Amino acid sequence: MKIIKPTLVINKAQVIRNISRMAAVAGKHRLFFRPHFKTHQSRTVGEWFREKGISAITVSSVEMAEYFQEAGWQDITIAIPCNLREYEQIDQLAGKCDLKILIVNTEAVHFLKKKLNNPTSFLIEIDNGYHRTGLDASDKEAIDNILDAAGKNEILKFQGFLTHSGNSYLAKNLAEIRDIHKKTLEQMRELKIIYSSSYPEMIISLGDTPSCSLLNDFEGVDEIRPGNFVFFDLMQEQLKVCKMEEIAVALACPVIAKNAERLEIALYGGAIHLSKEFILDKHNNRIFGKVVLFNEKGWSKPVPDATLFSISQEHGIVKTKRKFFDQIKIGDIVGILPVHSCLTADAMGGYTMLNGLKIDHL
Repeated sequence: MKIIKPTLVINKAQVIRNISRMAAVAGKHRLFFRPHFKTHQSRTVGEWFREKGISAITVSSVEMAEYFQEAGWQDITIAIPCNLREYEQIDQLAGKCDLKILIVNTEAVHFLKKKLNNPTSFLIEIDNGYHRTGLDASDKEAIDNILDAAGKNEILKFQGFLTHSGNSYLAKNLAEIRDIHKKTLEQMRELKIIYSSSYPEMIISLGDTPSCSLLNDFEGVDEIRPGNFVFFDLMQEQLKVCKMEEIAVALACPVIAKNAERLEIALYGGAIHLSKEFILDKHNNRIFGKVVLFNEKGWSKPVPDATLFSISQEHGIVKTKRKFFDQIKIGDIVGILPVHSCLTADAMGGYTMLNGLKIDHL
């Protein structure tokens, strides 16, 4: 594996283990598994899912839906409120695959009923407390207005309710994740009780990696859509959602400078490669990544007392102790485990496998 600049290295074997683990969760609870592909955004990685029997996916943009539809995926949910300006692309996609979109207002319903020619399913997004987008589960008037506006027609068909517990990523411990999940389930179950008599085929769809990885109560849920699990990252490890060895990507960075007085190692690898996401250590210090060393099987466990503590556009600064400082030479390659693998993968726009082969990214 030849590295000359910041390169996102992917461990295929670990990715496949992560996929198998989440597929087993879905199977155990008899849930339809619709993984979110926004983390990896790769047709090649998508094929690894297909090899495990996955037939439906979630994406976060029309462009991403087009990219995967062209790769043969025929059951796609775009999990972001519908961007009306892309109605032509949405209509074209709906003519090629079983497409599902999110709706959170009546304006979208009225507009799409006039513009779409191909049958398109929609889900109403519910805000579980994350406060990003979606309707409050208690706002039955807004929900009813959307359903009444849609009516019974062959073009825009109601499929159910969808939510994303993004607030679980902000939790500090398992108890908080469990509490968020419990409240989300209560909201979604109530909606199913209220609306299933009028829409007997409606589904409840939820999905966040922490809840799907750690919890066992999915009563009333029909579908899960986790995404980050495919790679995991330091944020998930800190939440104890995964183990350090389950993180499946690492950013390979050339060493470009050293400061003996401060025991700092400068890397060619910064915010434009990793993002500026961080976690806090027990002393409340920011950590932008943890240092690993590459080997034939992947990479080592994080090097003790070696963390990426400062980051700018192209630079990353590692703070360490004398032993590791003396071990590393200018021109060496070190790995950085990312804090948020979704953003790192998107920033890098491609992968290199351990055998040196390149992998695509949208």
